[in-house]
This record gives sequence, C-alpha cells and structure tokens, in this order.
Amino acid sequence: MSFLPTSPVAYCLLGFALLLRGPALVAPSAGTVPAPAPNTLTAAERRQGWQLLFDGQTARGWRSAKGPAFPTHGWRIANGTITTLAADGKESANGGDIITTNTYSAFDLRFEFQLTPGANSGLIYFVTLAEQTPGSPIGLEYQLLDDARHPDAKLGTNGDRTLASLYDLIPAVKPATCLRPIGAWNSGRIVVSPNNHVAHYLNGVNVLEYDRGSPAFRTLVAGSKYHVWPGFGEAPAGHLLLQDHGFQVSFRSLKLRPLP
Repeated sequence: MSFLPTSPVAYCLLGFALLLRGPALVAPSAGTVPAPAPNTLTAAERRQGWQLLFDGQTARGWRSAKGPAFPTHGWRIANGTITTLAADGKESANGGDIITTNTYSAFDLRFEFQLTPGANSGLIYFVTLAEQTPGSPIGLEYQLLDDARHPDAKLGTNGDRTLASLYDLIPAVKPATCLRPIGAWNSGRIVVSPNNHVAHYLNGVNVLEYDRGSPAFRTLVAGSKYHVWPGFGEAPAGHLLLQDHGFQVSFRSLKLRPLP
C-alpha cells in the first residue's frame, strides 16, 4: 500500500526528506551513442563502405597538386589534424595545394574544419589537373572563409564566395543556427549523387543544391571566372583538393563513402 501525506505537516516532512535525499538519478537513454573520436570510423560506417581519407598521423593518401610527393613545408600534421599554415594570404604560394592520390566520382564526403580569424581556403572536388593553372588547380569548390573578416565574402555575386558556397557560382543559404564562432570545429559535407545532383551541408544543414552539367549550371559557369575552361565541373571523376591560400586552416575526420 502506498503512503500519501494527509496533512500540511506531513507534506512538509515528506519534502524535507526528499531534500535530504537529493535529486533522483536519471539513467542515460539506452539509445545514446557517444560521438566517435576524430579520424576514426565506427563499425557501422565500415560496414557501409566509408573510407578514412586522413588517418590523423600521416600524409598517406595525399600528395602535392604539383608533384608526386607531399609538400616539405607549408603543411603540418599534428594532434590529429592536417593544417595549411599561415603565410601571406596568396593562393597556392606557400606549401601549395594537396590532393588525394585517388580520384572519385559519386560520393558522400564528410569532413571537419577549423578556421582562424580572416582565413580563406577551400575543399575543391572533381580536380583533374588538366588545365595546368599557375595557382590552385580548378574544380568545384566548397568555400572555406571567415565571412566577417575576409574581403572575398563581399565579392562575387549575391554572396557566392562566402562560407560553404559553391565558389563563384552558388551562394550558400546559411541559417544562423548552423554558424559557429571562428576557432570552433565545423562539419562540412558534400554529396555527389550518381545522377550528378550535388548538395553542400554545413554543420548538418543543407545550404545549397545543384545539378552538374544542367542548363542552369552551365549558365552559371558562363557568367563566372570559370567560363574560359570548356566543360568546367563536368569531369566524370577527379581528385579532392585542400587549398593553401596563405591562412591557417585545419582539417580532420575526412571520410568518404563511394555511391553506387
């Protein structure tokens, strides 16, 4: 039989007893799963076909965009991160850009990045190296930028050079809830479907979508700096590139799942 207090005094005594006992302990939810450590794959991810692109310790799987070896300066691998170091803010003029040794076509790419004040960099995909450009090799760029401090945020058209945008082509639509302060780790994601539909995500939020090779895409390219390269952004496969733009930007937990 349960006991229920029947007088004000009894209620007070019961409350005092509960106060002495302290708050009840709440068991964690059975469905709670701790976040995986950086630069690791869960058992489920391995079963799903995810691949780590950076092991957190070495440059395995990466090389200079200008040669077969990894740059001897301008990049640092330490504390589980791969970092392009600060120089003078010029494009590909310090250690130079780095690319994956493998090429990819349809994929789900996820990565984490950390910007420093005023930083500029990019993750470029479908890089073929065929154009032999003097600066960074060209490709479709997920822009990495301190929008508040770097002047590039105010250039281009309608904000298409801001963080998470398809650089110089499509601006990212970023609600305030997906923005984090400079110095915090952010999550980026690029999904390229087999039908050439592409989506950019920032901190879990879908910020833009487009279709490679569509009439709308080609119209955008024709009005951009990329118009001088026929077939820009439509290669069937290409490298992934981390850009050296003379600012310190760190990366970790780069992982990719090929899409059938």
